[in-house]
Amino acid sequence: MITREVCCCSGIHTHPTLHQPCQSLDFSNQFAFRPSGLTTAVIMAMLHTVCSMLADNNFVHVFSFDFSKAFDMVRHALLTSKLAQLAIPDNIYNWVVNFLENHAHCTKYAGLVSAIADVKASTIQGSAIGPTSYAVTATDLHPLNDHNRILKFADDTYLVVPGVATGMCQNEIKHLHGWAADNNLKLN
Repeated sequence: MITREVCCCSGIHTHPTLHQPCQSLDFSNQFAFRPSGLTTAVIMAMLHTVCSMLADNNFVHVFSFDFSKAFDMVRHALLTSKLAQLAIPDNIYNWVVNFLENHAHCTKYAGLVSAIADVKASTIQGSAIGPTSYAVTATDLHPLNDHNRILKFADDTYLVVPGVATGMCQNEIKHLHGWAADNNLKLN
C-alpha cells in the first residue's frame, strides 16, 4: 500500500477530488470537469471578473492560453504528488497510482520494432481520469499578484489583469510559462 499525508478538507459534498484541498491547490478557478462546469459558468465568471475590475480601472488585459495536448503531457509523478494532497480515500489514490504505473510503449513498422520505453506521462487515451488528471495538475496555477485572476476551462487558461497592474503582465506571463515548463506542458 502506498502511504501519503492528507490535508484537511472543507467537507464539500461533491466528487472527492473536488474537495477543498491544501492551500497550495485550488479548484475554485477551474470551470470544466466540475458539477458547475458549464461553458456558461466560465463565461459568466470572466464577465463578472472583467466588469468588477472595470469599476476601478479604465481598462483590463485578458490573455488567453491554450496548452498543446495537455491531457497527454500530465506527468505521473507530479499528478500523484498533487493527488496525495487531496482528501480522497487511500484505496482510490492507490487505484490511480496503480492505473498509471507499469505502462510501456514500442512501435512496430515495416517489420522493425523499436525499443520499449516506459510511459511516465499522459493518461490512457479515452480513460475517464484524463480530464480530472489535468484539472488536478492545474490546481497550483495561481497568479503572482492578488489583483490578477486566472480562470481555467479544461486546458484553456485565461489571465485577467486590471489596468492598475499593467506592469505585472510580463511577469505573470513568464510565471505561466514557467509553471507550464515545470508541469511538462507546452503552450500553443
